Amino acid sequence: MKLTKPTDSSSININEFDLSNPHLHSEGDVHLIWHAMRERAPVHWQDVGNGLGFWSVTKHNDVVKVLSDHTLFTSERGTLLNLLGIDDPAGGRQMTATDPPRHTQMRRPIQQGFTQRSLKKHSDVIRKEIRKLLVPAADGEVIDFASAMMSLSTAVAGTILGLPESDWPKLTHLTAMAIAPDDTKYLLPQGTKATLQKAHREIFAYFEDIIHEKKDWEDDEVLGILLKLNVDGNKMDLGAVLANCYSLLLGANVTTPHVPSGALYTLMETGGYEDWATHPELIPVGVEEALRWSSPASHFMRYAIEDVEIRGKQIKKGDAVVAWIGSANRDEEVFKDPFKFDIRRKHNPHIAFGKGAHYCVGHPAARQTIKILFEELFDNFESFELAGKEEHLASNFIAGIKNLPVRGYVRKDKSISLNDPITSASK
Repeated sequence: MKLTKPTDSSSININEFDLSNPHLHSEGDVHLIWHAMRERAPVHWQDVGNGLGFWSVTKHNDVVKVLSDHTLFTSERGTLLNLLGIDDPAGGRQMTATDPPRHTQMRRPIQQGFTQRSLKKHSDVIRKEIRKLLVPAADGEVIDFASAMMSLSTAVAGTILGLPESDWPKLTHLTAMAIAPDDTKYLLPQGTKATLQKAHREIFAYFEDIIHEKKDWEDDEVLGILLKLNVDGNKMDLGAVLANCYSLLLGANVTTPHVPSGALYTLMETGGYEDWATHPELIPVGVEEALRWSSPASHFMRYAIEDVEIRGKQIKKGDAVVAWIGSANRDEEVFKDPFKFDIRRKHNPHIAFGKGAHYCVGHPAARQTIKILFEELFDNFESFELAGKEEHLASNFIAGIKNLPVRGYVRKDKSISLNDPITSASK
């Protein structure tokens, strides 16, 4: 999705645009459309034909309400627009498609795989993977930063889930197919549905093979936790375990890659790289701003459990409601100067990881990875420049850049090498 900075949306006819169209998000100006909706139609019905439609919610407080209140809005019928009108077969079995209290029974044990203690043992591996991906840039080559970040996110997920490194490239491609099946980079000749089915089938088959091959899972390894997980007094069946493996892998490839790409592109565009690089103490605050700015998970969908009113609009029981995260994170009533990338932003209640019970379980890993990445960028490169045309992902779910060719300029007193030890001084 293009990270534009609209100032005047008065010419926009909201009814002309279909926000479910993936190509609108890669080729159009969705931030301009959301700007118009927040001003004139913050709760808006979208008819997509064949008797289907959904409510778009674009204001921060309303998005928070939809995502937080599981007594009014359920996750169990489907959480993404590609399932509109189709009850999710993973409902009640996959953590992301399950409401409390059953959801809580799944989430609490899985969180043990994402504690600071669990992640600490992976930090050296993550830093080494980052350096490995940046070495070509340090050698003067043009690199596709967006592709490198996709590889990084799979490496992090693979490390945490205990997946063999040799499988990471395959999983990177399959997860990209799953999250952006309409994009020409991943679309099969047979069409979107076939692309999505192939990705689902191969990822599920992959995890089934891994589970059968490995028996000695450690207590804090996520797959081992899933295999031992009891819900309502019963052990989860294999299908439910695989559905959660799939969800966790996709979750890793939603946030981690697209935040750095969006942030670096904006830093190159605005000339803000040097300012941030010379103030490393601002990395934690800047990472939160990068999350708000990129808002990589563009939407989540819920269904109304009963009739409910939002801003005077009557939402009927059973209606689909789409909460647009990227719009909420630009809400002028919540964020001062929301179209400015501000690494010194003091008030930043962004919801890039969602809100409520379904707040992203992997957020500690995403934050840690992005923090380490910017430490390595700022420590080793004095600047980056765009070395070609950026391309945006065709997806109504992921707001991301799929290709970002860049050239990096190494600091004169620095060089990146895989042979450099990862020491406390480099952390």
